[in-house]
Amino acid sequence: MDEDPANPPSTPWTAPPTAKERNAVQRAVTALLDELAPEKMVNRAERHTVPVEQHRTPGGCVLQAPEAAVSVSWYPDTDEESAFGELDVVVWRGVVSRRGAPPRREGATIVGELALRPVEDSSGGFVWRAADGQTYDTEALAAKCMALLEAQMESGTAEPGS
Repeated sequence: MDEDPANPPSTPWTAPPTAKERNAVQRAVTALLDELAPEKMVNRAERHTVPVEQHRTPGGCVLQAPEAAVSVSWYPDTDEESAFGELDVVVWRGVVSRRGAPPRREGATIVGELALRPVEDSSGGFVWRAADGQTYDTEALAAKCMALLEAQMESGTAEPGS
């Protein structure tokens, strides 16, 4: 089997991740969340309705359209000897409930899911690798999330791996 040097196979870590590596992964997570849903400043100005609401949480974000959503959640591994963690991108039909919001009668249903793991790239930074081997830098993954949301808004269906 020929290996693609641009897309090496994912290998388990031979040593526990260092603090420097964990910090670099956390910066990659923060950069992605900042791209998708920048943290808002509190102000008393009138809020304008936007087609896609951006909701930020400490470990993720939700991009909510009127009848579709994409949530991005970071689950860091708590085991010091394991890999860094996993980033889950979930495509939803409906309105996703958020903490502190009043309950909704009609719930959201999962349409698809994409799990990604951080892998070190040639520059020493981190990119995101899906189970199928596809890798995304921060900008490409943010664009993928927006494309998934737009596809769900337009057709009512979206496949995260496509």
